[in-house]
Amino acid sequence: MFIGSLALTAAALFTGTAFYVGFAEQASRLGLDDRALLAEWKSSYRRGSKMAVPLVILGFLLGVAAWWQSDRGRFLLVLW
Repeated sequence: MFIGSLALTAAALFTGTAFYVGFAEQASRLGLDDRALLAEWKSSYRRGSKMAVPLVILGFLLGVAAWWQSDRGRFLLVLW
C-alpha cells in the first residue's frame, strides 16, 4: 500500500503546481501588455513543463504499480 500512497503524493504535487500556475502566476501575468505576456508565458511554459511532466509520468507509473500490487480497480480509476 506504500506505492499507492506515493502515487497519491505525486498526484497531489502535480495538482498543487497546476493550481499555483493557474491562479497565482497567470493572474499576475494578465496585467502585462500582449508582447510581454507572450514572452513571459513562453519562458514559464518551458520551465513548467520540465517540472510537471516528470510528476505526471511518476504518478502514472506509481498508480499502475499500486494497481498491479493490489489488484484493485480503484487505482485504475485515478489513471483515467
